[in-house]
Amino acid sequence: MAFTIGGILISLQGVNPFLAYKSLFSSAWFTSDGLLRTLQKTTPLILTGLAVAIPLKIGLFNIGAQGQLILGGLMTAWIGYSLNLPGILLIPLSILGGIFFGALWAWVAGILKAKRNVHEVISTIMLNSIAAGLVDFFISGPMKEPDQSIPRTPQIHSGAMLPNLGFIPIGFPVAIALAIAVWWMLKRTVLGFQFITVGENSHAARYAGIDIAKTIMLGMVLAGGLAGLGGAIETMGVTHRYESGFNAGLGFDGITIALLARGNPLGTIPAAILVATLRAGAASLQFDTGIQPEVVDMLLAITLLLVSIPILSGLLGKKSSEPPAVTPVSKEEVPA
Repeated sequence: MAFTIGGILISLQGVNPFLAYKSLFSSAWFTSDGLLRTLQKTTPLILTGLAVAIPLKIGLFNIGAQGQLILGGLMTAWIGYSLNLPGILLIPLSILGGIFFGALWAWVAGILKAKRNVHEVISTIMLNSIAAGLVDFFISGPMKEPDQSIPRTPQIHSGAMLPNLGFIPIGFPVAIALAIAVWWMLKRTVLGFQFITVGENSHAARYAGIDIAKTIMLGMVLAGGLAGLGGAIETMGVTHRYESGFNAGLGFDGITIALLARGNPLGTIPAAILVATLRAGAASLQFDTGIQPEVVDMLLAITLLLVSIPILSGLLGKKSSEPPAVTPVSKEEVPA
């Protein structure tokens, strides 16, 4: 339905929608460079989608995946260019650095929620802005590449670069495996049961002996670590440095992906592939048809709106089906 509505809007601009969609998908899937680019974009999108989906299971809305991702990417770049070690040591160190700083940034929001009941939407939005300011400071100052006008870090050492397996980036199967692992964790482990129980009914979870504060912090740390890993893989496998405008919007696209997947970790895979396809084909769409690439944002917005309609109607239907409140009758009002 979203593509039908989008096609109508594209046709109003004087462009054949079938030609536009053909250009979009063929450039994203039917060339080796386009397929590599699509899968490269899919990898961090799966991870940021998981970074939003896991807190959703606990009843939290992690808006901060963007800040967690860019800090993870920045720290990975710093480790990658400042330590001249063999790849067997440098690659895991760089990845762990990205995971750690992403998790650390999410832990701040988690502890604020668990200890002070600060709403995670407010705290993560603010932490996004703080992370962006910190990153701009470092890549314009202490970490800036010498004799370079563009704010960016030096290139990481070759030992820290992740190779591609033909047209498949090495991070792609890692992201797929992690989505399956998160799904299994939620379905088959005690930790997953605790996450879901806290999300469904925190009072019942507390009565059952589940530590609510610990569960909230652990869920946020796990989410931040996955977002930081997305930034690390992007730095090591695609950009090979951190520069201004790095991965703009990847964390926010993770929110779209998690909502499209309805919080299902396995659902983040096709949702991320869809978003990555649209992002990867946007440039060719503009070149071939003259349509501005913002049409991709329009398609994603319409898709998200249509996906949210069943949720909204379910909530409204539930509200309308509730029985009317009954006013208690006092003893004096009861007839003899």
